[in-house]
Amino acid sequence: MYELLTGFDWLAEEFSTQTQRIAITAIAIGLLVLVLATYRHLQSWLTRRLRPLYADIITTVLLLSVSVLTLSITIGVWDVTDDIADLLAQFDIGTAMIARMAVSFVILVMTMIVWRFVARLLHDVVANSSAVTDHQEEVSVRIMQVIIWSVAIVVVLSIWIDDLSGLLVGAGFLGIVLGMAARQTLGSILAGFVLMFARSFEVGHWVELDGREGIVTDISIFNTQIRAFDGEYIIVPNDIVTSSVVLNRSKTSQLRIEVEVGVDYEVDVEQAATLARDAIEDVAEAATSPEPSVITKEFGPSSVVLGVRFWIDNPNARKRATARTQAVNAIKAQFEGADVKIPYPQREVSQRHGPAEEDTGDSQTGSRSSIAGHEQPPSGTDGNGGDR
Repeated sequence: MYELLTGFDWLAEEFSTQTQRIAITAIAIGLLVLVLATYRHLQSWLTRRLRPLYADIITTVLLLSVSVLTLSITIGVWDVTDDIADLLAQFDIGTAMIARMAVSFVILVMTMIVWRFVARLLHDVVANSSAVTDHQEEVSVRIMQVIIWSVAIVVVLSIWIDDLSGLLVGAGFLGIVLGMAARQTLGSILAGFVLMFARSFEVGHWVELDGREGIVTDISIFNTQIRAFDGEYIIVPNDIVTSSVVLNRSKTSQLRIEVEVGVDYEVDVEQAATLARDAIEDVAEAATSPEPSVITKEFGPSSVVLGVRFWIDNPNARKRATARTQAVNAIKAQFEGADVKIPYPQREVSQRHGPAEEDTGDSQTGSRSSIAGHEQPPSGTDGNGGDR
């Protein structure tokens, strides 16, 4: 390294004036800036013509070479080589330490190259597989990054420290302390890995999570972000996600919708079910397969309750609301056209008399009104729901 630096000492004799030295220094720095500016474009150009690993090696070596060349020219042209040597001797930086620094630097550079190669290789493998989601790819890349850089750091430390056992033991105790102090954060991280492999939902899915409903916009190691339909963004920690009931309405390509409607007790239930089924066939958002169905659910207080069920394709919140609205309007219009009554509950207000009122026949003194627990047909109809 020292010989490389001293190899440009002749520049100080060749360019003796300050103006010339400033010009040479500006040219060297400009060369470095040019390489930094075209680094990405050069790498992309080489990647299209060579293997990605070769492109990374060539561009990295070029960048390091130009950096070292710029430093050497600057030191040589200003004739500060002896000053740097004195500074190294003053801080007791000998050949052995310089060698360690150089080896450590080379290891870190090689680690960067290997990491970029592994990340690109993993991306190429995952891109050809439809079973792996973007979230899983991101988490896998981060895991590989932690593993590769951890190994590189241990190797670099082994160069500077003869015995790593004490350091590893201390790191183990530190890890235990940090784990106890940040157990919630670690729980969220572990839950993030669980979500990665469980695949209960993905980005873009319509979910109901922890009582909140919306579209999943991001799944990180720590939390899950949801955009609610009112425009709010909700951030839920992953440990809460894994311990809550998750309702995923986008897991399959269809969603069933049910609309309840009551018909009068005097109406033929089978006829009403047929009319409701026919009405759903006119709903634009309703899927043709599976076919709409109508079931009799219960005896209501004033009607027989029917459950009208149909499916929609590629469900989302807007389509569900539109389909439900269209279904209600179509059923109501179909029932009105066939004169099928949709009754509504009514209550009869009557007087309850005390014993004194029964003897005197006075219906006003001491009386109080109450609501009886039976139905009364609306005005203008008879007790059977027909017109008077």
